[in-house]
Amino acid sequence: KFVAKVNSENRSSIANNHSATHLLHNALRTVLGTHVEQKGSLVSSESLRFDFSHFQKMTDEEIRKVEILVNQKIRQNIPLDEHRNVPIEQARKMGAMALFGEKYGDSVRVIRFGESVELCGGTHVPTTGQIGFIKIISEGAISAGVRRIEAITGVKAEEFLYAQVDSIKEVKQILGNPSNLQQGATKLIEENANLRKEIELMMKEKVQALKVSLKASVESKNGVNVIAKRIEISSPDAIKDLAFQ
Repeated sequence: KFVAKVNSENRSSIANNHSATHLLHNALRTVLGTHVEQKGSLVSSESLRFDFSHFQKMTDEEIRKVEILVNQKIRQNIPLDEHRNVPIEQARKMGAMALFGEKYGDSVRVIRFGESVELCGGTHVPTTGQIGFIKIISEGAISAGVRRIEAITGVKAEEFLYAQVDSIKEVKQILGNPSNLQQGATKLIEENANLRKEIELMMKEKVQALKVSLKASVESKNGVNVIAKRIEISSPDAIKDLAFQ
């Protein structure tokens, strides 16, 4: 005997990511323009992937605007407005978007979350608030005129943010816990640059001293002047400079 059961936690995570792709699609069209169309997607319990038409790399500002728009819709806790067995022509009048050239039957399922209206057969959240939070983790090209966004929601987004906070804490500890992390990092970079200059100056002085010492140790071997000596210089550039001089 076999009993089929839905893994409710896994299904819920998939629904979070699936509904988030609908909100993401709508936000991309708002920020980038109505030329944006879905070219493919993948939703799992771990993350979501969304491919869309666009002619150039998204800027950090555009990505941030998209995130803000989607998270606003999530906080508004918009209820799912689902319509099953809708005639295709009626669905078009409702403003539903048909995706990337798919063929549809006479009757379709329409999923609406506020301004987002799409034809879809997948699992979705009852209200957008269940998604919790969305974080875009990458954006890049996959072919000419097609970009790909990867994002996480819910618990995975929380885990990502906690990991980022932990990394910042570790960096602050390494820098001596400065009150301002950016200023602390800038100070360290400047100090490092100054030390490099000092080392470079000291190396030049060492090369000059070695040059004098080596010239004094010239030996004649069968009519050829020879200098052969082991020296302690770790910099390849300094050794080349010494040999040239």
